[in-house]
Amino acid sequence: MTDEPVVRYERRGAIALVTMNRPRYRNAQNSAMTYALDDAFTRAVDDADVAVVVLAGAGDHFSAGHDIGSPGRDVDKSFPRRAVMWWDHVDKPGGDLRYAREMEVYLGMCRRWREMPKPAIAMVQGACVAGGLMLAWVCDLIVAADDAFFADPVVRMGIPGVEYFAHPWLLGSRFAKEVLFTGDRFDAKRAYEVGMVNRVVPRADLAETTFALAERIATMPRFGLALTKRAVNQCEDLMGMRSAMDSVFGLHHLAHAHNAEVTGNPLAGLDARGMRDKA
Repeated sequence: MTDEPVVRYERRGAIALVTMNRPRYRNAQNSAMTYALDDAFTRAVDDADVAVVVLAGAGDHFSAGHDIGSPGRDVDKSFPRRAVMWWDHVDKPGGDLRYAREMEVYLGMCRRWREMPKPAIAMVQGACVAGGLMLAWVCDLIVAADDAFFADPVVRMGIPGVEYFAHPWLLGSRFAKEVLFTGDRFDAKRAYEVGMVNRVVPRADLAETTFALAERIATMPRFGLALTKRAVNQCEDLMGMRSAMDSVFGLHHLAHAHNAEVTGNPLAGLDARGMRDKA
């Protein structure tokens, strides 16, 4: 364990750089990181001199997803409940515990960040897997290094995708099914071809390209950017994204309950290594 913050915050002119900082664990997302990210995004929104937010991951990878096995996993700890109004989860049995936690720290927080009124750009290198996809997808733009790869392999657990189920909107229905049915990785070029990623650049140019794009956006009127972001988000929701997510979240928890009943474990006994070995 380390005293390093799990999220770093830095101002670069009109840009706020928010960096996930668990590189030893490929920036796996525990709830400590969730709330540190929320603090950082709130700080950026409240700072009138910040126009654009860049989300990054320290080290070789953007994010390997939810923390399902590192020493810093904190599933048994209470959280502040900022995204949803619900009771605490840690002393509750079965689905009561898991539903409350995932509604708050995963689905609820991602929806909260998607509504951030300032444009956000994900700067992605290396792994962007499962819950890492969720973190990139809530950003408005994605700039990817040519070594970036993406995957949602949780169907290997019998679970129909991660909690923030934006796959059909961000990948298209047919490619979303392929990604989920196989659990296979797809590279940055393929992500660009299906419209999930805005730009693909050499790894050495990732930061320069991302910040140049952020600086260009930062010259636009702040209120105009906020309204434009809200307009596009509302159109996605009118196309059914939000209501579909609610529906699929129920299927997600049916899968957890099925796993718990059949295998005795809501993740079907798999951890990060088990997921990798099952590929």
